[in-house]
Amino acid sequence: MERAGFNRIAARYADGAHLRAELAAALLDAAALAPGQRVLDLASGPGLLAGDAALRVAPGGIVLATDIAEAMLAEGARRCAARADAPCFAAADAERLCLADASVDRVLAGLALFVFPHPECALAEMRRVLVPGGRIALSVWGPRHTVPLIHRAQDCIARLLPPPKVARPSVFRHGEPQVLEAALAQAGFADIDIRPCEFSCHFSSADAYWQAFLDLAGGAAEAIGRLPGATQQALRTAVAEDLAAHACTDARGGFAVPARTLIAAARRPA
Repeated sequence: MERAGFNRIAARYADGAHLRAELAAALLDAAALAPGQRVLDLASGPGLLAGDAALRVAPGGIVLATDIAEAMLAEGARRCAARADAPCFAAADAERLCLADASVDRVLAGLALFVFPHPECALAEMRRVLVPGGRIALSVWGPRHTVPLIHRAQDCIARLLPPPKVARPSVFRHGEPQVLEAALAQAGFADIDIRPCEFSCHFSSADAYWQAFLDLAGGAAEAIGRLPGATQQALRTAVAEDLAAHACTDARGGFAVPARTLIAAARRPA
């Protein structure tokens, strides 16, 4: 379902990159990239992080963007086609990487760890492919109550729709710093540094917010896209009502919806 969902939204996901630009820049800063490095970007989608990372490791560096959603990778390759310093794109499962031990200098994972069915396996793979002393940098959503950008839509879905037949892991499951730090430490990483990154997204209307949520939601977007039209409209109406709490009172109008994330950097011990 996740794969189908992200394949469905590939182009629109890429178009929404500006909403998360502040977070992307902070994550790349945490990675301490430098020219000549070999970088792996996990769950890269259309290569938004990978494309900027490629600029930071030029000249001489290389970035490999991986994902399980082929349409996402194709969208990224299309958008980067004219660039001499474009990343490489390859379909790969973050929990079973087809890369040699100690083969990359940096691993990136932007808003990805909570998507993996077995995040401990993905972290183990990150550590395995890093050179000794290599660095990971990843971002996750913060605690649920600090991310109205996501939970406003999720709350409406939970009220109006029956529970899914198969429970999906919460996207907020690594949102507490101590939980994320424990996961990284258990995977064998050292020098763990976790910092909050807060940003706000402006939407001209409630419909624009709802569409932006669907353009980010992967498997949830796929499931909602299969619902009857009347049910989808009921969700839109509920979202508009809940979003009133974030109405802008200045000349912009629309809605300003905040989000807190955590950015973690850590090192594979030498």
